[in-house]
Amino acid sequence: MTMSKISIFWHRRDLRFSDNAGLYHALKGAHPVLPLFIFDKDILDDLEDKKDARVNFIFDEVHKLHQAQTARGSSMIVRYGKPIEVWKQISKEFDIAAVYTNRDYEPYAKSRDKEVQQLLEKEQIHFHDYKDHVVFDRDEVLKDDGNPYTVFTPYSRKWKAKLDTHMVKGGKGESTSYYFQSYPNEKYFDNWLPIAPLPMLSLKEMGFDPSDIEIPPTEVPRKIIKSYDETRNFPAIDGTSRLGIHFRFGTISIREKARKAQGLNETYLNELIWRDFYSTILDHFPHVVGNAFRAKYDAIPWRDEPEEFQKWCAGKTGYPIVDAGMRELNATGYMHNRVRMITASFLTKHLLIDWRWGETYFAQKLLDFDLASNNGGWQWASGSGTDAAPYFRIFNPESQQKKFDKDYKYIKQWVPEFGTDEYVEPMVEHKFARERCLATYKEALG
Repeated sequence: MTMSKISIFWHRRDLRFSDNAGLYHALKGAHPVLPLFIFDKDILDDLEDKKDARVNFIFDEVHKLHQAQTARGSSMIVRYGKPIEVWKQISKEFDIAAVYTNRDYEPYAKSRDKEVQQLLEKEQIHFHDYKDHVVFDRDEVLKDDGNPYTVFTPYSRKWKAKLDTHMVKGGKGESTSYYFQSYPNEKYFDNWLPIAPLPMLSLKEMGFDPSDIEIPPTEVPRKIIKSYDETRNFPAIDGTSRLGIHFRFGTISIREKARKAQGLNETYLNELIWRDFYSTILDHFPHVVGNAFRAKYDAIPWRDEPEEFQKWCAGKTGYPIVDAGMRELNATGYMHNRVRMITASFLTKHLLIDWRWGETYFAQKLLDFDLASNNGGWQWASGSGTDAAPYFRIFNPESQQKKFDKDYKYIKQWVPEFGTDEYVEPMVEHKFARERCLATYKEALG
């Protein structure tokens, strides 16, 4: 391998070369850059579905990056293994001066990065990390007393106000926030390491098979974002961006999308701010992984009913809006956001089944699974989280259906037997379930 000193850029949740913060700093550095992606055994080996569409998606995106590098006369290191073991091997193969990467705020990722950083520093290899997949991270949007926000509305106000603290001229002469600026990585592509093509893994080598689940495109019609506040709650309408998987794995830039959303649709921008908010909550309060944000909610005596849970998973609850959502999720890896709230409320409040069961199922199925947002959403629905819906707010699935799918278009798409003798009876009566939930929560919370 090359005997000259190099920098390595470690891709994780940032599968793109353009407008990539950590990569920008690597390319501007003193040494030629070689990108790296590690298919992490610590994560992949726990996946039961060997046709996991997310793994297939990541593989395809890494393959595109690998091909682009080969066309430039450079290459990309692609490995499958435990990150610490891969780094031990790579540090022997290359003369590495520095490693650049973008931060990840999940507990496992933080632990992994700390271990890798300590290994590299023993080898006198500098480790640099940057903010990239959020607009503002851990300590950039805080209350005046220096503590993190735990309520969204004041957080979002401070988030928006911070944008205006540092305005700069954009590419076309217009003013834009410093925090929305793109990184002009392409200017420094001459600093890629010239090297013969390195091997590219196959899905099969990692024990996975191709998935036939369709991935949404990265480009969204402007009219969808412009009318987002009017259409986002109706699951039968193509009224949402469906960019979640691309934000999750960084195939698009959050800065670019937030910049475009600002002034175009405030409601859509707020959805992007929720991503930052939940990421900050996870970073500051890692106990939310496996525990309620509000500790007293851990006292709720959830019902241990695996058979009822399986009916919910399969979309056979007898409540058509719930069943449509679960079937959409199982078939496509996607569920409309309004329906996510309805299905989560049904599981935790109608069935009184632990929100962690639902959180885990969504984690297995959602293309756009993101620990911070998924955890935040489930705790919101169950009442146990930060800025959560109060426990006495219990969605009535029938009312929700009449309000958001009154013509049954969404339901008929996913529950074709609805309205026939083949459709199952409701597994629990709404009034009974509501009263049981209220009594259970009230007694547990005191």
